[in-house]
Amino acid sequence: MGDGTLEKIRLAQQGDAKATAMLLREHYPFLYKYLIKATMDPSLAEELAQDTMVRCMEKMGSYNGTSAFSSWLITIASRLYIDRKRRWKRELKWQKEQAQEQGSRSIRWRFESRNMEWSEVLDALSHLSTAHRMAVLLKHYYGYGYDEIGQMLQIPSGTAKSRVAAGLNQLRKELDEDEV
Repeated sequence: MGDGTLEKIRLAQQGDAKATAMLLREHYPFLYKYLIKATMDPSLAEELAQDTMVRCMEKMGSYNGTSAFSSWLITIASRLYIDRKRRWKRELKWQKEQAQEQGSRSIRWRFESRNMEWSEVLDALSHLSTAHRMAVLLKHYYGYGYDEIGQMLQIPSGTAKSRVAAGLNQLRKELDEDEV
């Protein structure tokens, strides 16, 4: 690390704002280019680069020089990106669950508003994953064989059979919990 980088790091670790600003300004283009390639999204790369710089300023004292400063920045940026992707995945899962529950309530309301019976089984079916629910319905409500279900869902018949079995097990658990 030539060009005075070590000296700037030492000064930044001692709280020198000018040294910190110079250090971050010098490394920002490198970091941003890395994040563009990692995320394939310029606005996300910009946001992550800024978050990384903030984290760098907060953690400057923990930089110990065992790796290049640029490597340390990439490590911080990569972890921030991975954490963000995990959070998005959890949020997406939650949104899907909410949409499924809303759909179930809407269907129940339609049934009840037309004086049609909404059974506990339909309620329990609404808690199954889409893959399990479709397999159970095709097998036990519509009477298709596993080979036919496999063809319809474009899965092997063995997978269709295991989805039906898993779905039925979950239905039994749901219905047993309702009785308690």
